[in-house]
Amino acid sequence: MPPSRKRTQAERADRHALYQESVQCSEAEIDFVADTFRELRGRRAHLLREDFCGTAAVCTEWARRRADRIAYGVDIDAEVLEWGRTHNVARLRRGAAQRVHLLQADVMTARVPAVDVTLAMNFSYWLFKERKSLRAYFRRVRAGLVDDGVFFLDAFGGYDAFRVLRERTKCDGHTYIWDQADYNPITGDLECHIDFKFDDGSRLKRAFSYHWRLWTLPELRELLGEAGFSRVQVYWQSWDGDEPGAEFYPTDRGEPDAGWICYLAALC
Repeated sequence: MPPSRKRTQAERADRHALYQESVQCSEAEIDFVADTFRELRGRRAHLLREDFCGTAAVCTEWARRRADRIAYGVDIDAEVLEWGRTHNVARLRRGAAQRVHLLQADVMTARVPAVDVTLAMNFSYWLFKERKSLRAYFRRVRAGLVDDGVFFLDAFGGYDAFRVLRERTKCDGHTYIWDQADYNPITGDLECHIDFKFDDGSRLKRAFSYHWRLWTLPELRELLGEAGFSRVQVYWQSWDGDEPGAEFYPTDRGEPDAGWICYLAALC
């Protein structure tokens, strides 16, 4: 009998684990959200809702930090939620795990108690491609927050955001590839994919795919205002020499760079 073929790294790979390793930093995200909420509202946030939560890494980190925190994660994908329960929530101590509630539901219809903080990160809300639908989502978020609640979301832009390009980032054992495959300047439709290339030469192509509208910051700020938020503050990413830094600072003036990332905090 011929010897069995050794499986490639791509065949053995777990795309969700790769995503968390290459894209997410839930610890830094929770640091920013918790510290910024306290600066804005003068108290600690206890109740968090994460829309489009995926593997619930952020919900898990929120509950892990403090015993008085509760997290609600909402995602429509049953497979990714189950992965999160098994690989993230199950690793918490029992008390913390019981404070993470994951719901398979549409973010527009999910029933969750009023929270201090709602998150829509990793540009996930860009799946709403029309002003009417995005404004309706923002109104839904506003209605689900307590009186002094804050909605945190992120955005990216810069003149490279309107281009077709492939950006490679070397990680431990693999290369993360961000593929902006198509952009339509008439509609704003943006098609992106994430690929992974491994040290053995194998590839995991289109591990994740996104079909978004590329929203600009003026549009987002206007829509958040129309949805009932009283103020929207932009937090711009710092730079450490030629590399993006870990800090985000409040400002009303951004730099016209090729690429940038920022957070927005929308206050009730």
